[in-house]
Amino acid sequence: MRRRFRLLSVVVAVAAPLVLSAGCRGGGGVDVSVRGDFGKLPEVRFPKGGPGDSLAVETLREGKGTAARKGDLVVADYVGYRWSEGGRKLLASSYAKGQPGAFPTGRLVPGLVKAFEGARPGARVVARIPPEAGFGGKGDPKHQVGADDTLVYVLDVRAVYPRSAGPRGERQAPLSDPGLPRVADAPAGQAPVVTMPRSAPPGRLQVRTLVRGDGPAVRAGQLVVLQYGGYFWRDGKVFDSSWSAGHPSAAVVGTGQVMRGWDQGLVGQRVGSRVLLVVPPSLGYGAKGLAQFGIRGSDTLVFVVDLLGAH
Repeated sequence: MRRRFRLLSVVVAVAAPLVLSAGCRGGGGVDVSVRGDFGKLPEVRFPKGGPGDSLAVETLREGKGTAARKGDLVVADYVGYRWSEGGRKLLASSYAKGQPGAFPTGRLVPGLVKAFEGARPGARVVARIPPEAGFGGKGDPKHQVGADDTLVYVLDVRAVYPRSAGPRGERQAPLSDPGLPRVADAPAGQAPVVTMPRSAPPGRLQVRTLVRGDGPAVRAGQLVVLQYGGYFWRDGKVFDSSWSAGHPSAAVVGTGQVMRGWDQGLVGQRVGSRVLLVVPPSLGYGAKGLAQFGIRGSDTLVFVVDLLGAH
């Protein structure tokens, strides 16, 4: 997020055997066999020849808790393969990276939308996704997927975050500093109302905890799931918001992958917190700003961030 703002998701195989498949969705079985414990690199074995031509999803391990619906954000470990008559190849593995992926269920290829539909935390799901349910039969060179390639994903669902998710914890006393913005609550699933003071912005990063979360402290290098709204100090207008995007978002904090104001302001905050950040240009987008969001080089930016989870 150093050069862009929208926090997009990552979209894009031995241990004891798993329980038998608990159900199948789509046309027939997935054909591949999967062995291993939940949360650990699965062993995926492919049969001889090419894949079937239908979408198939199997739940190998049932989860518990809230089932994923369209508009939710799902955090999952995964391996992804391409499969065709010419063979198969591993494309991506969160186990190799040591960090799960974040999947906004309303913005994925159709086959992955189907794979996550109804999945609960703790579930292991395997999906065979034919080209028409993947990248529309056109392939995707960026992800090394050809027009005739079928995708195979094994997904270990860690958590499901609904679009209405918000802070959980102890509300702090209202801000009394007249030089800082005021933040008013809004209904669940909507961005809070922020009113700017009629004064010059502070020259340094300002961090205020509005709700102190009841979860663990966020550590540098974790994938943090959040709701956020970004506002201009100069006029109070919203320039970006996960609430308007329709689903929570995610970012890795504390490692330079987001703006410095976020790295400095969010690491150490507790999961469940709502945090106000006032970010000067030097800790935001610098003198160049970010034209695609109307951000000028002189803009001080204000954020309200709900920390929903850290993985």
